[in-house]
Amino acid sequence: MKPLRHAGVDVLRGVALLWMTVYHFCFDLNNAGLIRQDFYQDPVWTWQRTAILSMFLLCAGAGQALAAEQGQRWSQFGRRWAQIALCALLVTAASALMFPKSYIYFGVLHGMAVMLLVARLTVHWGRWLWWLGGLAIAMKYIAAYAMDTGAMPLFFNEKWLNWLGLINTKPRTEDYVPLVPWLGVMWWGVAATQWWLRHRAPGPGWTPPPAVRPVAVLGNWSLSYYMLHQPVLLGLLWLWA
Repeated sequence: MKPLRHAGVDVLRGVALLWMTVYHFCFDLNNAGLIRQDFYQDPVWTWQRTAILSMFLLCAGAGQALAAEQGQRWSQFGRRWAQIALCALLVTAASALMFPKSYIYFGVLHGMAVMLLVARLTVHWGRWLWWLGGLAIAMKYIAAYAMDTGAMPLFFNEKWLNWLGLINTKPRTEDYVPLVPWLGVMWWGVAATQWWLRHRAPGPGWTPPPAVRPVAVLGNWSLSYYMLHQPVLLGLLWLWA
């Protein structure tokens, strides 16, 4: 059975991929010493990372809502999930070679793999997903305050638990996408898409204009593009240097 898709989701995902490419190219330029920017503290860059990641997770949540609407089987879900999990392991291995002191052990693909499982299991929880999403986002600040005041143990900062996101000290890693607060964004993507499915008008869905269709095609190949874009960017920088 062909997965149910919506062109608007693919376009949004494609826009996120293009924005991510520009962001990562600037990051690579900074690592090469060709520009000088603070990607870890400067709001110009940190808010962009938050926006790009939010777009990806909203789209991932939308995809789970569309799949549930179609009645996607666990076997279909499992094949795609296995691809994401394998790519997450490859990212860990590659980052360990490039950044041995700050390698990626729970980045966007690791977080996506876990969050997709949770979203799949909770996709039929309906309007509760709005409340759970808000709670997941709020827990980022509640946990940090509780740890700062001694009301919550500090061992949640340790690597074996900090993937939950209940921390008050960010770990040293090149990419970090824990369940809290990001699961809340994915849940909101599920809830928003389910609301749209209940209220959409009958008839054919939206068709992107010709100028936008390449972006939708790109969004349809998001995982492949994500895995290839950094090697290509780094290769271009190497040739240029």
